Amino acid sequence: MSNCLLQACNIKKTYGTVVKTEVLKGIDLSIQQGEFASLIGYSGSGKTTLLNILGALDKPTEGEVKFNGQKISAMQDEELAYFRNSNLGFIFQFHHLLPDFSVLENVLIPTWIKDGTANKNRIERAKELLEMVGLKDRINNNANDISGGQQQRVAIARALINEPSLILADEPTGNLDSDTTEQVYALMRDLNEKLQTSFLIVTHNDHIAAKSDRVIEIKDGNITKDFMTKEKEEGEIWQDLAPCYCKLKDERESVL
Repeated sequence: MSNCLLQACNIKKTYGTVVKTEVLKGIDLSIQQGEFASLIGYSGSGKTTLLNILGALDKPTEGEVKFNGQKISAMQDEELAYFRNSNLGFIFQFHHLLPDFSVLENVLIPTWIKDGTANKNRIERAKELLEMVGLKDRINNNANDISGGQQQRVAIARALINEPSLILADEPTGNLDSDTTEQVYALMRDLNEKLQTSFLIVTHNDHIAAKSDRVIEIKDGNITKDFMTKEKEEGEIWQDLAPCYCKLKDERESVL
């Protein structure tokens, strides 16, 4: 992969004016077209803050973000809204579906925002996506009449409806059981390969991270690890992912 889709340069983020909290301390990061990457780290490390800045939901205190060479961190609010809707897809831990709308209508919502209506081509595209995520027979169900795993599949289809180049996902399987987590992960990988859509996923699930193409670890506002999984043996990957307190007791005592 040689096509750089998104590039973050020296991203810093500080909250507060009297008492300042520096959350990001100078992040440099690029995401390639078609890449499937995981962003890991402890709670409070800055993962979600970074994802929000990369997704133009927040602005950095310093630094800039470029998407296909275009500076998005300098855009005004209305321009940013159009940019997000046209280029990015978002999947969150909570699916945020509208319960009184059908599955098909929930998928079509981003097209209504973008174009004010859903034309025949978009409706057919929504049906194709719902078939791809295994919900062909559920398109007329209300969103609150399907399971949690199915609702997250709807959220994935919704994120893809405007044909974004990049999907940003914040703990997309955090509320799902282990079997459904594996199914949703397999679905995202399948869509990544078929559509060549890039994925950047914030996750606390080491099993998901280990199966990504790339693992990026953030700690205390800095990127501390960034590696391609294909360049490491399976044991090396787990050694990089697992913190010291996850090791066996005798191993742990030897490092204390």
